[in-house]
Amino acid sequence: MRTYDFIVAGGGSAGCVVAAELSKNHEVLLLEAGPHAEAHPETLTADGYKKAFINDALLHERFSVADPRWGSRRLFMGSGRGLGGSGSINGMVYTRGAREDFDQWPERWRWDDVREPFEALEAVLRPHRREPTDWTERCIAAAEKAGFRRKEDLNDGDLCGVLGYEWMSYEGDRRRSSFTAFLQPALDRPTLTVQTGAQVDRVVFEGTRAVGVRWRSGGRAHEARASREVVLCAGTLATPAILMRSGVGDAASLRRLGAEVVIDQPEVGANLHDHPNVQLFFKGRREVDCSYPQLYGFHRAGDAPSLVPGQADSCYVFYPARSSFREGLMRLLPGIALPQRLYDTGWAPAAVRKGVEVLFRRRAVQRFVERMWGIVVILGKPVSRGRLWIETLDPSVQPRIDPGYFDDPADMRTLLRGVELAREVAAAEPLASFGNTELWPGPLHRNLDRWARQNVMTTYHYAGTCRMGEVVDTELRVRGAEGLRVADASVMPITPVAALNAPSMMIGLRAARWMA
Repeated sequence: MRTYDFIVAGGGSAGCVVAAELSKNHEVLLLEAGPHAEAHPETLTADGYKKAFINDALLHERFSVADPRWGSRRLFMGSGRGLGGSGSINGMVYTRGAREDFDQWPERWRWDDVREPFEALEAVLRPHRREPTDWTERCIAAAEKAGFRRKEDLNDGDLCGVLGYEWMSYEGDRRRSSFTAFLQPALDRPTLTVQTGAQVDRVVFEGTRAVGVRWRSGGRAHEARASREVVLCAGTLATPAILMRSGVGDAASLRRLGAEVVIDQPEVGANLHDHPNVQLFFKGRREVDCSYPQLYGFHRAGDAPSLVPGQADSCYVFYPARSSFREGLMRLLPGIALPQRLYDTGWAPAAVRKGVEVLFRRRAVQRFVERMWGIVVILGKPVSRGRLWIETLDPSVQPRIDPGYFDDPADMRTLLRGVELAREVAAAEPLASFGNTELWPGPLHRNLDRWARQNVMTTYHYAGTCRMGEVVDTELRVRGAEGLRVADASVMPITPVAALNAPSMMIGLRAARWMA
């Protein structure tokens, strides 16, 4: 059994940064459940996100519990798997978040504390913005009439009442993920060992000190030792499950599963929150001349007392349907249309996807989608909180997930006010003359509360299940343990209003600096 200085569990957005940085001066083992990114070229190209989203090898397929709060449906709650994680399959948006977001975090994590690490990331990633098009400029002009102001830089911390071109992590036709920018250049180092297809089972403890990791690969169990630290970077929906299987969690619940309790920590898996969204679709009179969702807006739609004046609580993504509407249907429609017993057969989801693929071969359908555009209304600062838990110690079984959507009525009020604001934008010139016939929800859906519950979906921005101040301290060390840290979005006590890929990489960079 080999010993390394550090073992990093999870090769996603944060884990790639942690492993690459630590391997400059230390022996590091990186364990990733999914495949190597280079085995799936779509993870390396700027246009590949469409193919990646429908590649089952690149997504952990998870579903929430069913609940009346979201129309009694199971919600798809997937996340990226493989080197680079969700950062290898997402839309490449790079947003730091708002100054007010980080000022809600503990000391040492405020805006002025994290600005330099963000700048260090950006020096390597080199994110930039895409060129304007006729349609995107019309969107901005219409939004200005609805109360937004045009903004050139969405990464300076001022994110309320603004709209502009989002920074994106690409260069030419290549994706700039944490894998391509940080880990890939380090793969030849003798100090770095990368093991893909490695399903982490648990952290190995001696007393309360983490001394290694056990994982499964190729049908066999494996174990390695860490002389310095184990770092969990498996993501918000996987890291707490690993901790629970390792004996770190609610003691009573773990004993019922037959686990040996190492640290009684009831907050592991609690505080789960996400950015739920609903999507409005419109038909234009002409083809949308944009192939990426590159235009983002942020505004204050609700009245939550937990936010300071001038803090945004909602995000608005201007979405050209031609960018990924087909692939979105192929991924999500089977889970929406099929009862669980049919979905679980495997052949039924494949049949639905094939049907979508055949439908989109028709030129009439393609022309329709080329003229369709949307505004995605995202609840960026939810008040509600959910949780996740395990029902078995088997690492191949996904945890149970309650995302908590709309548990607090204030969230629905904010989301529906965001829908009203999006409609105001769509109705204004020059979008009106471009074409703004509302297809969805349309005039037949008069009960917007019901419509929102029946159609809400995740934005894949899961956070909070190992939050700072409860499960980990401000240097991300697991409370009550030695030699164990968490460095991914699960440590975020309160989610930023924007996407979480950039903050996750920033968390990974800061963790690596503290351990180096």
